[in-house]
Amino acid sequence: MICETGDPDLFPELKIPRSTIRNWFHRGIPDVVTCDLLSVEKTELLAEIQELRHRVAVLGAIAGLLVVMLRVSEHRLDHERLAEGNGKRALLRAIDRASRVVPLSVALRIARLSPSRFHGWRRAEIRCELDDRSSCPRSKPTRLTAAEVRSVKEMVESDDHRHLSLRGLALYAQRIGRVIASPSTWSRLVREGGWRRPRRRLYPAKPKVGIRANAPNELWHIDVTIIRLLDGTRAYLHAVIDNFSRRILSWTLEERLGAGGTCRILLEAGRHLGTRPVETAVMNDSGTENVNGNVDGDAVLDVDHLRQCGHTRGSRCSSQVARLRVV
Repeated sequence: MICETGDPDLFPELKIPRSTIRNWFHRGIPDVVTCDLLSVEKTELLAEIQELRHRVAVLGAIAGLLVVMLRVSEHRLDHERLAEGNGKRALLRAIDRASRVVPLSVALRIARLSPSRFHGWRRAEIRCELDDRSSCPRSKPTRLTAAEVRSVKEMVESDDHRHLSLRGLALYAQRIGRVIASPSTWSRLVREGGWRRPRRRLYPAKPKVGIRANAPNELWHIDVTIIRLLDGTRAYLHAVIDNFSRRILSWTLEERLGAGGTCRILLEAGRHLGTRPVETAVMNDSGTENVNGNVDGDAVLDVDHLRQCGHTRGSRCSSQVARLRVV
């Protein structure tokens, strides 16, 4: 029967190997000697039944596809744009059922659906993005057009407007006449489209040159360095350096960290100022050796004593920056 009809899928329930069927086609129809006419009639009847079953399956698939198209198009077959995701999913399922019997190209031609759009819907179904909006602005008088939606997306994702809030951006677009829409509409579009606003922070350029003084004794720096010795003890090296000349004005090595070293090296460095009136700024960190009552009290009294001798006078400003103003 397969050789007579030329249909290799005549008996799919038997699961005959393709190689066997090709061998049958190659050998041709064998000579059968029989005197039973009923067997010939039965064979023709079985072939006709199989052909009718195949035809019924094809017609059923086409009818099912047309029924789904009729349902999702709201009882109209005028090929309007299909925007609802549920309708697209139903149409995709109907095409899958029809493609089991008829070729996919035939099912797409019946559904009036291009292969590119079909595969695009397939990819969108995986990402759950089948829902879209109609491109016709006449469906609702207040609906934004596709061009206006693109303008909203461009302004939301633009680096030039990242300093504006979404509400400020909506009002700015209204003021320049680009998009007339409320801030709530902008929020809904951003939420539905999954648009991300640029949030990159602008950092100022890092300075390549630090603080530079223009004259000696204009800016001093005071700090302490911890030196670890071989026996496990620590030594604290206090020093005052002039910013302009990079000269170490005074230093001291202490066994413990305290305010005594800071007071001593400041007083010793003050002797290099001379008698000429000058204003000096002393920069220090907020360590305990600098921020304490001894430095704020005793050091100031001692510097006042130096002023009476014709040298300097000092005063402390804050916990971060100490300024020694010499009159």
